[in-house]
Amino acid sequence: MANIKEIAKLAGVSVSTVSRVLNNHPYVSEDKRTRVLETMKQLKYARNMNAVHLITGKTMNIAIMLPFINHAYFSLLMEGAGQEALAASYRLILCQTGYAPDKELEVLEMLRNREIDGIIILSSSVTPKQIEAYCTYGPIVCCRDAGERLFSSIYINHAEAFRSAMHYLMERGHRRIGFTVGRLDSPSTRARQKAYGAVLQEIGEPYREEWILDGCIDLEDGAAIMDRLSGMKERPSALLVTGDHVAAGLIYEAEKRGLNVPQELAVIGFDNQPIGKMLGLTTIDNRLFDMGSEAFRLVYAHIQGELKEPVRKELAFELIERSSV
Repeated sequence: MANIKEIAKLAGVSVSTVSRVLNNHPYVSEDKRTRVLETMKQLKYARNMNAVHLITGKTMNIAIMLPFINHAYFSLLMEGAGQEALAASYRLILCQTGYAPDKELEVLEMLRNREIDGIIILSSSVTPKQIEAYCTYGPIVCCRDAGERLFSSIYINHAEAFRSAMHYLMERGHRRIGFTVGRLDSPSTRARQKAYGAVLQEIGEPYREEWILDGCIDLEDGAAIMDRLSGMKERPSALLVTGDHVAAGLIYEAEKRGLNVPQELAVIGFDNQPIGKMLGLTTIDNRLFDMGSEAFRLVYAHIQGELKEPVRKELAFELIERSSV
């Protein structure tokens, strides 16, 4: 395989000129740049990227840790991060873990082994303390509020968003309010449960465990909610559905069974997905695209040395009023 000395000799330029062309340095004449590029093509030169990484200390890769690739929530986050990565000429490595702790630790080990320059964690099951153990090897940004940590975080206040949605329902006469979750053991669910209990206590309503519906992740789960509601002696008059696709499945199945939304069942979603707009779904905009964009900007600023200390940044949520309440 040809090396840069051979390219320089055949092109009639210095080795430093070849190096500047390879690194897209602006201070090279067009004539010399053309000769170098034509010579590289003639010799079928391919850069040894491992050597480049050793020289620069950067891989130009950032890992995205997420449980599921085919989920609308994470798609919006990835879209935001991906747009910023494209502008910065960085590659994103998607690491699907299925919430398996051993798989999540494998991603963190990639940072220790210098296979990547940083990690953006969209959602995980490993603890903040476990994540902090890897912060000495490179920057990590989490899309959740874990408090003051060695890693940066970008998030919305899930408790306040949930409280806001509940008060919105209460103002419209609802007191029997239930909600759905993807998984009960997530930090965002715990925050929502706490807010839920506090609001019910404020208005003197009992806390009904049967009105907290777990395992609601996709359209099919949303449709299946109707079976669960049908089996209740007393069902809620309103549901907060944590995911617009789940809410869409619920609305579709409810209308198929002749249950009127919102007259007989009011529904508020989360995430402000396009499908919610099509169905007239009232929803909480979690700013997922902006969160993904900001997560990349934070990890990139750490890599570039522009940020020396971890950052906690809260994004403002917005309740989008439509016709499902």
